[in-house]
Amino acid sequence: MVETGAQEGGFVRDGVWHSVPRKGASSLPAQALIVVDAQTAFLSGPEAVPDADRVVDRLGLLLERARQAGAVVVHLRNDGEAGAVDERGKPGWELYLPVRESAREVVVRKVSDDGFEGTELGALLDGHGVRAVVIAGVLSEMCVSATAFGAVEHGLHVIVPHDAHATYGLDDIPPSVVSRVAEHALGSDPEFVATAEAVTFEAAVPPAAGA
Repeated sequence: MVETGAQEGGFVRDGVWHSVPRKGASSLPAQALIVVDAQTAFLSGPEAVPDADRVVDRLGLLLERARQAGAVVVHLRNDGEAGAVDERGKPGWELYLPVRESAREVVVRKVSDDGFEGTELGALLDGHGVRAVVIAGVLSEMCVSATAFGAVEHGLHVIVPHDAHATYGLDDIPPSVVSRVAEHALGSDPEFVATAEAVTFEAAVPPAAGA
């Protein structure tokens, strides 16, 4: 058996990467929840991601906790191209979960995988004094991953619950494996926790004027 020393996020044994177990609870409370592309096309009907019911349940739990804590909630909605299942204005484009629009709960539309690219998301989070965000939704290896990278680049602490994101299978690769590989591809910058229950939220406090 050949084993390297433990590294950030895991270790190698006999040429295979083994993850360090995910944390039982997030190390920091988050001031914002970003729900990525929880749209009807992906969460209901025959073209929904496998285990969509589980993802909807987890997203619902995160939403309720974030709202109760006074955290910022951002619903990202992708404007798909013509003919796509999430084409703008089509039934599949609509958000699946109810939105309680307010100063702290908003919908941000996007046209690329990264929710920060070409949108007001970064400025919105900065304006509320957000330092840590929880990212959940679909699809794991695309918009969830890209938005997590974008949040890290924006200087935010990123928390990703393992059971609160999902995707489709790729050829003969099961969806659960695609999601797991997407987590590995994010590297050691985000903080991964095992379940949505492991996440804590706190109220977002806007910075003082002139700060």
